[in-house]
Amino acid sequence: MAHPIVVHSVTDARAALAAAASLGCAVTLLSAPAGGAHGGAGWFRALIEAAAAAHPTVAVTAVLDCADLPGCVQAAIRAGQGDVAFAGPPELTAKLAAIAAAAGIRLHDANALAGPRLDLSAEADPTAACRRWLAGTGTEVGTGTGCP
Repeated sequence: MAHPIVVHSVTDARAALAAAASLGCAVTLLSAPAGGAHGGAGWFRALIEAAAAAHPTVAVTAVLDCADLPGCVQAAIRAGQGDVAFAGPPELTAKLAAIAAAAGIRLHDANALAGPRLDLSAEADPTAACRRWLAGTGTEVGTGTGCP
């Protein structure tokens, strides 16, 4: 996934999209860990839609993290959340992936998403942090990957 940024609020999501728009690149927004269990798919969708309204040309992949909670994944599938991350056992992951695929949802391995990413939770200037990250100069978690 391109340039993953962990967002905790609509302010974070707006900052990430503003930075992506200024650089002309796509962005992947990740909910906070277990965000699907805390806020739910409806909350995450509303957050993304509110942020995307100001930057309709930015390609956004928004991934809701459901940790190891299969009920959370099933709720996200019912809600039509396009991308969901799950960190459960392989057998259960395979079953949920089949259900998700039948509904047109992409189920991601949450462990595979654990690589380099920018978490905006402690950033004083999230827009600047996102610009650095997307430009390939960020080092918040791992190193920035840069815009394509």
